[in-house]
Parts: sequence; structure tokens; C-alpha cells
Amino acid sequence: MSELEAVSVAVSPSEKYREYLATQRLRMTRERAIIVEEVFATHEHFDAEQLIQRLNLRQDGKRVSRSTIYRSIKQLEDARLIRKVARQDDRDLYEHDYGYPQHDHLICKKCGELTEFDNDKISELLEEVARGFGFRIEGHRLEAHGLCDKCCRRPRERPKKLNLI
Repeated sequence: MSELEAVSVAVSPSEKYREYLATQRLRMTRERAIIVEEVFATHEHFDAEQLIQRLNLRQDGKRVSRSTIYRSIKQLEDARLIRKVARQDDRDLYEHDYGYPQHDHLICKKCGELTEFDNDKISELLEEVARGFGFRIEGHRLEAHGLCDKCCRRPRERPKKLNLI
């Protein structure tokens, strides 16, 4: 995965989440604060089970229930702090949507590797197409599915005939 530089934002993810929760007549609980802190600790794609594991590995002893994590992921998505990127092995993968630039993904169908990239020509082409339809783009999402370089390579050595039986 290529490294995307974080962009400057007016408020922290925690504060934006707090504002969203207020619109839903909910409050920022200790558990929700722990979850949003952990989600934004690194810029890695994650699924709910990976987030649960990361929270269980915390050394501070603060625990969060599985159901709270699943509910919070949905709330973070509704608040536009994270977004669903792909579905792999019957699990949804998420990434930060807040504080990171517009970017697109190459997704390997064989190994599941996600490669992030930014290309101004794609954005320009989309703007041109949208203008032709009188459409105003507020954002886009491009996911190209195929095989990564590693999965396209031929095996270095041929399998032994006995292994093929």
C-alpha cells in the first residue's frame, strides 16, 4: 500500500465523531472514544475482527464489547469518518475517509492486496465526463480489480511431479 499523506482538517476525528453523535442524540462514551482513537491510530485498511484484535492487544486494560465495536463502525461510516473499501473473504474492509486525500484502489482478486494511488488524470477525466452531463462531482471512488504483479508472476520453480499426484 502506498503511503498517502494526511490532509489538514479543522477538527480531530474524535471531535467530528462527537459532533455526529450529538446529531443522533448520542454521547461520546469511553468505549466510543477508545474505538475512534484506535481506528485513527494508523492508516491501515481493517475489518471489524482486526479492530477487535487491536483493541484486545491494548496494554491499558480498557476493553470494549464486540457489539459496541460493530455499532461504532457503522456510526463512524455514517459520520463519514471511515468508508467501506472492499469485501474480502466475506468481511468488509474499511479505511479512513476523513483527513486523507481523494484516492483510488487497485485490488488483487487472488491475494487481496490493496494498492492506493492518486492520479490527477482520472479526476480530470471524470470532471470532463460530468460536465458533459451537467453533473457536479462531489467525490469519486474507483476500484480496479485484477491481479497484482506478484500474483501475475510465474512460479520460480516447477512443482515436482510427485506433488501433482
